Amino acid sequence: MASIFRTAMQSVGLSLSLLGWVLAIITTYLPHWKNLNLELNEMENWTMGLWKSCVIQEEVGRQCKDFDSFLALPAELQLSRILMSLSNGLGLLGLLASGCGLDCMRLGETQKGLKKRLLILGGILLWTSGVMVLVPVSWVAHVTVQEFWDETVPEIVPRWEFGEALFLGWFAGFCLVLGGCVLHCAACSSPAPSASGAQVIPGEPNCTA
Repeated sequence: MASIFRTAMQSVGLSLSLLGWVLAIITTYLPHWKNLNLELNEMENWTMGLWKSCVIQEEVGRQCKDFDSFLALPAELQLSRILMSLSNGLGLLGLLASGCGLDCMRLGETQKGLKKRLLILGGILLWTSGVMVLVPVSWVAHVTVQEFWDETVPEIVPRWEFGEALFLGWFAGFCLVLGGCVLHCAACSSPAPSASGAQVIPGEPNCTA
């Protein structure tokens, strides 16, 4: 029974992490981190992402332009590019390590200590990847709120607002953090003892206090 529960935890953790990683990649490249609606021209909307800005016009459709210079971007977008790219890379490494450490994988099934270490490493990498998503998304949201309520800017000037990518990024980050925590807990849970008695595997990491 304990073995089934452990396997279920690993499956849930890996599924959450995979979902969060895919959504984080989508968030990275979506040009909807910020939205701008012009009250003077309701048929024209602007969106801004980490890599390009777009204008959506009712008659023309969507037209996008890549940013010419990385150094010309605001500080929050520069850091967001770096952290989101690192998050995607760490997420991939975490998924690979966790996948190799699953109990249902026949690869290295005789080396239980190594599989547990891989599962712990994968959980830590995925947790870190989730934090690296939440930080830039929250920072861009914070700067957007500050600029929206900036009293020094005349009320007639249009203000940037939250884009859909921010909400998707928050969800992706929480999925990665939760998935990493579940995988770590699954790795730290002791496997069910066999009929001949439980044996302690030399060198196997002990996660209990």
